[in-house]
Amino acid sequence: MTTVDRTAETVPPEPTALPDDLHARHLLLLASGGRLARIVHVVAELGIADQLADRPRTVAELAAATGAHELSLYRILRGAAAVGIFVEGRGKTFANTPLSDGLRSDNTDGVLPLVKYNNMDITWRPFDEIMHSVRTGEPSFDRVFGHSFYQHLERNAEVGAFFERFMMHWSRQLVLDELPDVGLERFARIADLGGGDGWFLAQVLRRNPHTTGVLLDLPRVVSAARPVLDEEGVADRVTVVPGDFFTHPLPTGCDAYLLKAVLHNWSDDRAAELLRRVRATIGDTGATLLVFDQVMAPRNRWDHAKFLDVDMLVLFGGRERTLDEWHELFDSTGFELISEPVYHWTMLECRPK
Repeated sequence: MTTVDRTAETVPPEPTALPDDLHARHLLLLASGGRLARIVHVVAELGIADQLADRPRTVAELAAATGAHELSLYRILRGAAAVGIFVEGRGKTFANTPLSDGLRSDNTDGVLPLVKYNNMDITWRPFDEIMHSVRTGEPSFDRVFGHSFYQHLERNAEVGAFFERFMMHWSRQLVLDELPDVGLERFARIADLGGGDGWFLAQVLRRNPHTTGVLLDLPRVVSAARPVLDEEGVADRVTVVPGDFFTHPLPTGCDAYLLKAVLHNWSDDRAAELLRRVRATIGDTGATLLVFDQVMAPRNRWDHAKFLDVDMLVLFGGRERTLDEWHELFDSTGFELISEPVYHWTMLECRPK
């Protein structure tokens, strides 16, 4: 009998040695990262990167422009410069760096919306109760606010509007980065379930004049769709359906059903519930399921999804998934994954079994 050596699978690789001073800095950042996040929040809220867009400025100029206390602002900027956010010159003068450029409001590839989102009450406060999630597997958001994340958006119009704008920002970035490669020209009618204001579907239809679509999302969300579809010139090819994809009848007569950045918001049980509804709607038509979502990288590799996964735990009760976990989810709900997805954001194409 052949003996299989599984040593490589069970023993993690030896960590790469770091110089003592760099190792110490990493440990301090691990222990003090929360403070750094608040420093980034301050400079983002004050718009310091925008103030430095055209030239370096003294801390006195920055304090006057932002209404901040000069010495206190200097202490914040000095701390930021210590980790490469801004560079300090003579006379307490500061200039932008490639890192701080990511905080400029005119940088479409920047992280300013993410910084603002991460420092809202709806994201910051639940992390104070993260141990509740770790011990119970339940989102601590519900414990802090007394209701779920999505119920909170429904009850707080201003917060809900910001969250929709935030999600639209990232949706647009994903479209610009990924859409040319997903091959949606094959389909005649696409149902975009949870498709927001329809911008993603509009880009698909604009590139494929023969294709029509159905947009389904909550009433408060799709209420913003008509101007978007009109602006993109595809309104006459889209049926807008206000509804909840867990309770509302799903559209029939489509040859593709798209769930874009939807399933990671939900637990396995709820995700499976939704997928079974899609499978029942497809029936024996042979329509395709398209899931645009993240596939987490293997163990020990850097992947932002592994941090977003903790957000899913604490805020939504959802999760990011590995490729094996995606296979299990699809297999249990009547689908077979037929594409070869890459790690990171990717299209997972499935056919009904």
